[in-house]
Order: sequence, then structure tokens, then C-alpha cells
Amino acid sequence: MNKVDSSEKLSPIPAPAVDDIPVALRDTPQSSSQLLGSKQLLLLAGLGLVALTLFAGLGFAMLETRSVASRPVEDVPPATAEPAESQTAAATPSQANTLLGHFEYEEAPASELAPVSADGSIKMRKAAAEAFQAMQAAAAADGVSLVPLSAFRSVNDQQHLFFDVKAERGQTATKRAEVSAPPGYSEHHTGYAVDIGDANVPAANVSPDFEHTAAFKWLEANAARYSFEISFPKGNAQGVSYESWHWRFIGDINSLETFYKARGKK
Repeated sequence: MNKVDSSEKLSPIPAPAVDDIPVALRDTPQSSSQLLGSKQLLLLAGLGLVALTLFAGLGFAMLETRSVASRPVEDVPPATAEPAESQTAAATPSQANTLLGHFEYEEAPASELAPVSADGSIKMRKAAAEAFQAMQAAAAADGVSLVPLSAFRSVNDQQHLFFDVKAERGQTATKRAEVSAPPGYSEHHTGYAVDIGDANVPAANVSPDFEHTAAFKWLEANAARYSFEISFPKGNAQGVSYESWHWRFIGDINSLETFYKARGKK
């Protein structure tokens, strides 16, 4: 073997040129730290976009709410307004036209009155007078004698019955109102109301005992046929004492409105 001279230096092997590195080796994958940083940036960008979208939507909604709230009521869409029915459902009948439990009534014109008694002193509205006389005749056919004790009464007449009698008996206004209405508030002013007695039992006239008479029992069974009803039954809402002898005519639209329209009944 030939020995190599130790003084002779070996020439280094030249490194290959960059162009000589295969393409596949040039595209070296990024390091794991570089890849993670990119994903984090993308995630943060996505979250920022979502937050921006939500903020924009919330701001739009707030502006819309302020816009609706600032509009006049009539401009608010019907769906947001309270239905008219619910606004009026809680409404109650006005009691401004009552006094001590009695409703206010107008005095019937004299021209509208007709007699229901033989001497002509007791009168009712014409329609009511005709109905009463027909009822009286029907009762007589059944052997019952209905007699009118009081019907139309002026405001002046009621003045005496309320204030003068109250003073004579030493009654308070509220106590007197249980049995007699203040002037201007009596059903008798209308010409439709009548106090009825039994001619065969005069002692029961205008008395709680009237309910035990044949006349009262006949009225209970037949008065509605002639459009009469008892005005103050037991436990009536007005708080007026039970008056078995006091009846009223409700046989036409005027009488019906007179007694029912103002008090909110249907």
C-alpha cells in the first residue's frame, strides 16, 4: 500500500448548491410553534368578528326600541297596543246620579199622565195606566181587588214626604232614605211607579203585611204579564227596605231605559 503523506491536506467536499436541493426538501414544514401562532390569530380574528356582529345587532335593536318609544301612541303598531276591550272591561257604571241609594229621575210631564183611580186623583203615564187597568181587571176576574194607593208624585210632594216626615219622626236622612226617596230621586216622579193595596185588607196597605194578602200573591204570579215588576225586593242592591206594595211599569222602551239604562244593567 502506498502511504499518504501526512503533510498533504485533504480538500473539503464542496456543499451542494441550493439549486441542487430537491424541491420537496426546500418546502420545509413550519415549526409547531409557528403553526400554533397562526391558529390562535385566526381564532381571535373569528371571535372579534362575532363580537362585532353582536354589538352591531344590539346597537340596532336599542336604536329601534328608542325610536318606537319616542313615537306618539297612535303611531305604535296595533300589535303593541292594549286591545280596546281590555281597556274598557274594568269599567263600572257611574253612581254619580244616586243619592242615599236612590237614582235620580225626571218628573213626568202633566200632558203624559192619565187617571187610574175612580176620582182621577191618582195618575200614571198613559201606557202604564192602560196596563195597570188591564191588570186590575184580570185580578178582579180572579176575585182579587187591586187598588192604587199612590202613583205619580211631583218633586214638591216628595219634598214633604221626605223632609217633613223625617223631622216629625226624628229620623236621620239615611234612615228616612230606607223607606222614602229624597225629592228628585223617587220612582214616583216618572209616572211609571204605583203603590198597590188589597181593597179587602186595607190594614195591610203600605205595610210589610201586604205580602201576606191575596193581592200580593196574585201580583207575584201575574204582574209580569202586564209588564209590572216589584221595585224593591228583599236584599235589593240599592239598600232600600223591602216594599212588597211598590211596583213599576217597564212595558215600553222609555220606561225600560228610565229604570235600567242609568244603572248599567243589561
